[in-house]
Amino acid sequence: MFTRWLSRQWVKLALVLGTLLLLLLPILSYRLEWNSFLILVYLQTPIYMLHQVEEHTRDRFRTFLNQQIYHGVEALTPVAVLWINIPGVWGITFVSLYMAVFVAAGWGLIGAYLTAVNAVVHLAWGIGMRKYNPGLWTAILLFVPLSVLTFWKSAGTQATWVNHLVGLAVVMGIHAAIVIYTGRRAGHLRALHS
Repeated sequence: MFTRWLSRQWVKLALVLGTLLLLLLPILSYRLEWNSFLILVYLQTPIYMLHQVEEHTRDRFRTFLNQQIYHGVEALTPVAVLWINIPGVWGITFVSLYMAVFVAAGWGLIGAYLTAVNAVVHLAWGIGMRKYNPGLWTAILLFVPLSVLTFWKSAGTQATWVNHLVGLAVVMGIHAAIVIYTGRRAGHLRALHS
């Protein structure tokens, strides 16, 4: 019951938390003496939350995916959207920040790859379909500059090719899991109705 309620309310929570995290940034970065790279790693979470508001308000992305990609089959459910976005996005960006602060700065690239790959997906759909998809504007206006700047600033952090490779692999794995899940669910639902 709580999961169903949360699946209807989490986008509002993303707006509130994203705004709060942005408002906390000056205090945190000043008191913790973060460098510009750590600030950019931190920004992955609130910026992603603002992207989620554009993407998921009024269930836009799930409706788009189910209608445009899966042709009317409910491949993506509201509860799946919740699991993908809270542990799968917020969790990954927070783990990336923690690893950047407490292990090595280069692990902050995991969050940057999450925004970069998501931006590429939105841009590819926009170009391929020649129309808007939910999340496209924030992908262009926020994700592209944020991820490019984060990758550029990572050069001064001793980030290694392993950090880049693991970051990209984790994010590609998440996106692949989503595609496999929705594809299998759509196939199963089509089989039931045929």
